[in-house]
Amino acid sequence: MSPDRATSPAVGPMAVGDALPSLELDMTATLIAAGAIATRDFMPVHHDRAYANAQGAPDIFMNILSDTGYCSRFLTDWAGPDAMLRRLAIRLGVPVFPGDRLVYTGEVAGVTTEGDERTVEVAFRATTALGEHVTGSATLTLPSGG
Repeated sequence: MSPDRATSPAVGPMAVGDALPSLELDMTATLIAAGAIATRDFMPVHHDRAYANAQGAPDIFMNILSDTGYCSRFLTDWAGPDAMLRRLAIRLGVPVFPGDRLVYTGEVAGVTTEGDERTVEVAFRATTALGEHVTGSATLTLPSGG
């Protein structure tokens, strides 16, 4: 097998440029507030609409720790239960408000094999109607698949 191709039981053969299946999430005030509280981010802009409005935001908005969790979910939903997320780098863009649909897309950016382990580099992004919410890259390791 060439070094730019890998196989995962969850995703099958993969090569540089292959698209990951998209993930769409309809964000609600409850999801946004619960994510902030679950990550111990008690900043009122993530759960108190009046406070967020006083700061110039039209509504509460998602925190970065929730973003990290959703990015991880997008990657591991695709890669499967045997994948290990080794590196995650994200950059925030436009905020996510209640009522937004967050759409994750990505593609395989690199594949290498060393012994029984495949390393997959992924480039991804999440967008809303306002534009690009998050861009990122990640490194996952997968079993070689035999």
